[in-house]
Amino acid sequence: MKTRKLSEYTIFFIIYACIGWIYEVSLETFIYKWGFSNRGVLFGPWLPVYGFGALTFIVLWYRLIKDKPIVKKLCMIPVIFILTMLTATALELLTSYLCEWTMGSWPWQTYKDYAINFEGRIALSPSIRFGIGGVVFLYVIQPFLDRLAAKLSDRQAKTAAIIILAVLGIDMFCKFVLPIIFKKTLIYS
Repeated sequence: MKTRKLSEYTIFFIIYACIGWIYEVSLETFIYKWGFSNRGVLFGPWLPVYGFGALTFIVLWYRLIKDKPIVKKLCMIPVIFILTMLTATALELLTSYLCEWTMGSWPWQTYKDYAINFEGRIALSPSIRFGIGGVVFLYVIQPFLDRLAAKLSDRQAKTAAIIILAVLGIDMFCKFVLPIIFKKTLIYS
């Protein structure tokens, strides 16, 4: 894969991860009225699962509608809805198992109270929202991001990607490595 494409995917990743964080925090604060909490597993205002989900949508499904005539795009909305709903639901299920395996639990509320759920890890209602989100991502946001990315020079895209990866790397280091180091320091002091 070309460096330019990797740079763009990195930029798209962080934008969608931030959109996911804003969505989750807004939902929790204003809809459910639970109050503010950082919905991410990292310290920054991003949810990597949304970034990975959006990149998965782009790689797997965006080609079905990109540069197609408007009538074909409109006819594909139900298909894109179902594909992104299933993809995001599978990703959320996989992520819940991965988080439980690596951290002991998954860092979001369970769906046990939802009428149709599987092990409290996934449920129909959020899956429908994921499908709607996938349609919005691929039909509205991604074409806009494509136009913005096209305005960046290769050097600007690469620099942005390096900065994003550095910030994410520092965040992951602070979240996962520093606690281990400090725990050992405290044990031996």
